[in-house]
Amino acid sequence: MSANPIIVVDYNAGNLTSVMNALAHIGADAKSSRDADEIAKATRLIFPGVGAAASAMETLTRTGIGDAIKAVVKAGNPVLGICIGCQIILEESEEDGGVKTLGLIPGKAVRFKDEPGLKIPHMGWNQVNFTREHPIMKGIKSGSDFYYVHSYHPVVSAEYAFAETTYGSQTFQGMVGKDNLIATQFHQEKSGDVGLAMLKNFCDWKV
Repeated sequence: MSANPIIVVDYNAGNLTSVMNALAHIGADAKSSRDADEIAKATRLIFPGVGAAASAMETLTRTGIGDAIKAVVKAGNPVLGICIGCQIILEESEEDGGVKTLGLIPGKAVRFKDEPGLKIPHMGWNQVNFTREHPIMKGIKSGSDFYYVHSYHPVVSAEYAFAETTYGSQTFQGMVGKDNLIATQFHQEKSGDVGLAMLKNFCDWKV
């Protein structure tokens, strides 16, 4: 392992093993960490996770990992959020009556609106349409299918939105970002070849 591996944040939030396996598959030099000091020094960081915003924020606050993630973003190093990692980078989530989150990108996570025949959570493959270019999209066609599992989704202004997906009658933002931070509501590590290609693009991204 090199002196500067990709750090994958371990905060007991789910899909860590799948992300590590996907990174190993593409030959990325990566390690998982739950040490806030080590995370804060990362030169490239992946912030994954599934589950509830409130419990995730409790862990991030208690362990200091939330501040460590903020430090990596502030340092200008590439950061990728996945699933709950796409919601927690916003200012708040309306889950559990309202949860203050990391505030790295203006916006909030909101629940899908109930509509006849619509199953929540949104689970399975769905088309992701790119609305703006980004280096992690290199070589990937807009309209490719990625894998989703979620009941909440990000709502940000157009300047922070990079892709959208439609579920039922609702079109939501599937990728958001700002400067050296990019995040996807879908799971690259569960999205086959296109997901692996996107992870590889993130590993190669020069901010």
